[in-house]
Amino acid sequence: MSTPTLRPFSLVAELTYRCPLRCPYCSNPLDCGAGAYRDELSTEDWARVFREARLLGVLQLGLSGGEPLLRRDLESLVAVAAEVGLYTTLVTAATGLGRDRAERLKQAGLDHIQISIQDSRAEESDRIAGARSFHRKLEAARIAKELGFPLTLNFVLHRHNLDRIDEILALAEELGADRVELANTQYYGWAWHNRAALMPTPEQLARAERVVAETRARVGHRMTILYVIPDYYEEYPKACSGGWGRRLIVVSPNGEAMPCHAATCIPDLSFPNVRDRSLEWIWFESEAFNRFRGTAWMPEPCRSCERREIDFGGCRCQAMLLTGNPAATDPVCHLSPDHHRVIEAREQARRPDFVPLTPRSMRAAPATP
Repeated sequence: MSTPTLRPFSLVAELTYRCPLRCPYCSNPLDCGAGAYRDELSTEDWARVFREARLLGVLQLGLSGGEPLLRRDLESLVAVAAEVGLYTTLVTAATGLGRDRAERLKQAGLDHIQISIQDSRAEESDRIAGARSFHRKLEAARIAKELGFPLTLNFVLHRHNLDRIDEILALAEELGADRVELANTQYYGWAWHNRAALMPTPEQLARAERVVAETRARVGHRMTILYVIPDYYEEYPKACSGGWGRRLIVVSPNGEAMPCHAATCIPDLSFPNVRDRSLEWIWFESEAFNRFRGTAWMPEPCRSCERREIDFGGCRCQAMLLTGNPAATDPVCHLSPDHHRVIEAREQARRPDFVPLTPRSMRAAPATP
């Protein structure tokens, strides 16, 4: 059943797909170097979208990318968001976040900074990022704290850094993080292409859970720790962004509006553009947001499952990538007839290293399971 009165809580504004890093798990579309995404929304377009989002009920705004600091108008966009009452989070690699820029963003009304760090050690972090960036990230984190920003540190976990989770948590403590996101890689975008090299072992995950539990007990409320294991090791899937078309709107650099970050992997679904339609029309009327909203679209075993309004059938993009059918039950679910695909993926994860992310390799990346 569709939920026409449901309103979004969060807007993720992917301001640009340009980025100085080349992470092997990048969640941006594999064709993000294509010309379509170079036609970025103007300052005026984004300001209108922010105003429409607030009227629609949105409270939280993530300023993301790519690297949002590459937008020269970022301070102006933050000021508009602050003016209309949106709580703003800058989601950044922070290589360009010096004191002057941070102070200007603070003055413009930025509420929160989230910085991604690839590892606890400079050499490994720079190797994963594909660029020398570790020490600049740490300096940016210190500047954020000195200026009074709430600070979140995000570490994407995978086989190549999970054994250092204790060091990662120690680094977060040293930097005074208010919140740490330990997010094991989810396999979309470039991470799908590098799945075999990134997937951790069960032994790594078991140890990591112990370390996280011990650290939580020690630090208490001083530092919030969010730990997310890979979907492929779950018994049941997670609700896709809280449920397809239920809480989240993502707008790409060229203005396409999507119900989740990876939705462009669904080939027969077209996404309305904020240049052509209002955010209200997109949320309530567009086929893209209504296709998998609610429960009426569900196949068995989802349709008769008591969890159908808890996980809403799982992730549509994951179902697409693993089965070729976005309407299938998420194969992560142990009740799915395609669950063997997840088991096989875990067993076949033997590639020793990841494929570096380059413009040429992005164009050549396969899009099939």
